[in-house]
Amino acid sequence: MDFTRKYGPWALITGASEGTGSAFARAVARRGLDCVLIARREAPLAALAAEIRALGRQCVTASVDLARPDAAARVAEAAGGREIGLYIANAGADTVNSRFLDRDIAEWDGLVTLNVLTTMRNCHWLGRAMRARRRGGMILVGSGACYGGLHGLAVYTAAKGFALNFGEALWSELGEAGIDVLSLILGRTDTPAHRRSLELAGQPVPDGMARPEEVARVGLERLGRIAVHNWGEDEHGTGMSPISPAQRQARLLAVKAMSAGYVAKEKA
Repeated sequence: MDFTRKYGPWALITGASEGTGSAFARAVARRGLDCVLIARREAPLAALAAEIRALGRQCVTASVDLARPDAAARVAEAAGGREIGLYIANAGADTVNSRFLDRDIAEWDGLVTLNVLTTMRNCHWLGRAMRARRRGGMILVGSGACYGGLHGLAVYTAAKGFALNFGEALWSELGEAGIDVLSLILGRTDTPAHRRSLELAGQPVPDGMARPEEVARVGLERLGRIAVHNWGEDEHGTGMSPISPAQRQARLLAVKAMSAGYVAKEKA
């Protein structure tokens, strides 16, 4: 099945105003998909939408704060009943950047809503529609912070760990319904948001950061091939994690087979 038949006619991308989000939007438009673009800032969204339309694709945008409790409902409203065949959950930065006890709990609530609840809710309503059509795809863009707690990043690393486990489980559950799921785990990526974070911390811009256009290309290529891709590593490689993506996927399949055995016993 070609890309547009498998993942079309519309792609929904969160965090689309810049960086990897805008790169994904351009990439899927070039592959023949129309776009629903979601981010907070209206001006960059409007400029990107003009680019997408210049490529001959339809594009709608919505300014939504994905850290608000009603974010998923507003995203669904923006989609407006369009047939979304590809969901790219790209929003999910560390919006607080502090030690846990040094900031008010309301700020951490917003970080969890952005990184966990909104993505989970979007996957639920979009996934049900994809399951009914028996086709579709989801890319959950994550961070290498998912592989362990880090000093000064307690809530962020926990949220990214949730996203990894959630994405892997969806890969296992939804594959039988024709839905591809990829957890795309990034290292340092050369985005405006990352550069702003480095500047605030007084740190220099490092060499060798991933380019957003390469992230989008590789993410779309890996979708449907494997459950997890760690940036800069092959499926048998380790580095971000001591367990390779291939080993993680083998574990997922083993657990799925074991669970199927339990279900069969219960039915008997």
